Amino acid sequence: MKTLGMIGGTSWHSTIEYYKLINELVGEVIGADQNPPLILYSINIQLMREQNKEKIIAKYLDIAQKLEQAGAEAIIICANTPHMVYEAVQPLINIPILHIAAAIGKEAQKHGLSTLGLLGNKPTMTGDFIPGFLKEHFGIETIIPASAYLDQSHDYVSKELTLGKFTKEAKDFYKNQMSLLAQRGAEGMIMGCTELPLLIKQEETAFPLITTTQLHAQMAADFILGKV
Repeated sequence: MKTLGMIGGTSWHSTIEYYKLINELVGEVIGADQNPPLILYSINIQLMREQNKEKIIAKYLDIAQKLEQAGAEAIIICANTPHMVYEAVQPLINIPILHIAAAIGKEAQKHGLSTLGLLGNKPTMTGDFIPGFLKEHFGIETIIPASAYLDQSHDYVSKELTLGKFTKEAKDFYKNQMSLLAQRGAEGMIMGCTELPLLIKQEETAFPLITTTQLHAQMAADFILGKV
């Protein structure tokens, strides 16, 4: 098996979910009595809340280099938003970062989805690190909620979901956003916050959900097992 480096901490709830899923998915192949070689570096979520992009990039580069030096053969970032550092960090290390949008794009293509709604916090929805990657590598268009709803979505993510709080109000808000995005042409919904699939399950909505955490973890397991 190959050794995978994990950058977690945003939030620790999502890190636990990643760690659990990767172990389970690899265990399905090698046996539940074994587990894969993983190197985990968990950061303080406050770094992301400061929204200082240069500081965030510098920190992720430092961690990525340390993971590489420690023997990691690839890196997975255990959240959506920190993928904003990908273009800056990837060229400066010698091992691949498994991009979450690659997992999204492959799943969307498998189901014939060409336009996706993107839900999450404000940096994820308004940034180009997921929509740009999907457009360039898969030809997939991405649409986000109307500007009037962006701050509300951000608050639900940062003040509730990343703290492990899952309310009916948040669930109703995101279900409504899915309906509005579908009216604008979205064929499926990117759950662009690691905690969103914990809030809304596929059986609770008619819209195809692209659950980034599960798909990203499967990409990690495939790498560990030498399938990619």
